[in-house]
Amino acid sequence: MASRKIEIMDTTLRDGEQTSGVSFSVSEKLTIAKLLLEELKVDRLEIASARVSKGELEAVQKITNWASENNLLEKIEVLTFVDGGKSIDWMLSSGAKVQNLLTKGSLNHLTHQLKKTPAEHFSDIKANIELAAKNNIKTNVYLEDWSNGMRNSKEYVFEYLDFLTTQNIERILLPDTLGVLTPIETYNFIEEVHQKYPNTHIDFHGHNDYDLGVANVMEAIKAGVNGLHLTINGMGERAGNAPMASVIAVINDFLKEIEISVNETALNKVSKLVETFSGFRIPVNKPVVGANVFTQTAGIHADGDNKNNLYFNDLMPERFGRKRKYALGKTSGKANIQKNLQDLGLSLNDEELKKVTQRIIELGDKKEVVSQEDLPYIISDVLDSDTIEKCVVVENYVLGHAKGMKPSTTLQLKVEGIQYEAHAQGDGQFDAFMNALKKLYKIHSKKELPKLIDYAVRIPPGSNSDALCETIITWELVEKEFITRGLDSDQTVSAIKATEKMLNII
Repeated sequence: MASRKIEIMDTTLRDGEQTSGVSFSVSEKLTIAKLLLEELKVDRLEIASARVSKGELEAVQKITNWASENNLLEKIEVLTFVDGGKSIDWMLSSGAKVQNLLTKGSLNHLTHQLKKTPAEHFSDIKANIELAAKNNIKTNVYLEDWSNGMRNSKEYVFEYLDFLTTQNIERILLPDTLGVLTPIETYNFIEEVHQKYPNTHIDFHGHNDYDLGVANVMEAIKAGVNGLHLTINGMGERAGNAPMASVIAVINDFLKEIEISVNETALNKVSKLVETFSGFRIPVNKPVVGANVFTQTAGIHADGDNKNNLYFNDLMPERFGRKRKYALGKTSGKANIQKNLQDLGLSLNDEELKKVTQRIIELGDKKEVVSQEDLPYIISDVLDSDTIEKCVVVENYVLGHAKGMKPSTTLQLKVEGIQYEAHAQGDGQFDAFMNALKKLYKIHSKKELPKLIDYAVRIPPGSNSDALCETIITWELVEKEFITRGLDSDQTVSAIKATEKMLNII
């Protein structure tokens, strides 16, 4: 079958930023825009809504300046409004050259929100399109609430499309604004539009209110759509938009006749950057980009992977710049543990492995976090091994914090039976602790302390102020990263426990 090219338009910086509590800075928007176009290689970007704020205008100006210098300006799009030319003036000041004009795609919205007749609305739209053309601005047109329009006022939708196809526009954008479509409706509605206007470029803009965003996108493609609107991590209002990573994987694996420009190996990198800038956390079970989606938990799965990759599918983590992991917990079998031991360069005999497996199952039953980094300690505890032992102990410490004074720590550390003590101040209690630790290492050890590169604290969802804190610290030593965890009801103490684990690892 001959290939058919589908345009991918990313709207993370416009519709995605409408996620509750999300606001990108000017520099963040520019960084994301560069990554989306240069590394992920999407075809187009919708980066802002006109007339929102001074900061939004500054961000668009930065992006259009960069895009112009790199011959990418026509890939940059801005949402505009039928407002007597005000949006066009804003576009001219921003440097953008493509407008996505928001219009009414259902009679219900037109009647009750604008309180205008179709003829009046069409006249206003025509004036906007003509003004844009005079100013060398290309126009795409959104039919807001198009999905409900097709359900409840189809005659109006086709009257409007008959008018639009006579106008000087590039694309017609069909949004499921409220995320109400089923896959069969998506297919039928788009096929009906495509058959009536076969030479018109049609985009589908799906939302995920019923978790049908990806399924609806698949049906839109089958029905003949020419472009898709997606967001990184499925960001967007309410339940969000159709997610970029899932859609790209689906197209590449199930719709072989479709050609897209997106570089799937960059999906994970872009996803993590957007997560960091937005504060919008990726669910651990989010397909393709979630932390757990390439982690096998059941021991039988790890055993099957050892025997001809029985539990592999086409979603190989290496496609997305990731690596398969094997979780440790109450469902772990010996195969899971062997996979993790291999990563650590450790080996156990059958009897030792059996004891360690039982201990991990016990910890899992208590809902304790069991990580690969914990394995050496579990081995030491279970086997009473002389080769892997806890040779560094944080014996005692005094944490001082008073208003108007720098936090301080007095630390007693026992290393291979010898006790050392130091006192230091810092910008916080844990910083003071680390400063005391650095003093001791500088004086008594030739080893270099790892660099702390990430520090995260979390408590169980729904907990109160007396909840246990888990502190997760990422360290870097000689360009190799590793993670340690500490658990305690006090945040600083949990961080100290994580640091003690680090000291024993090094």
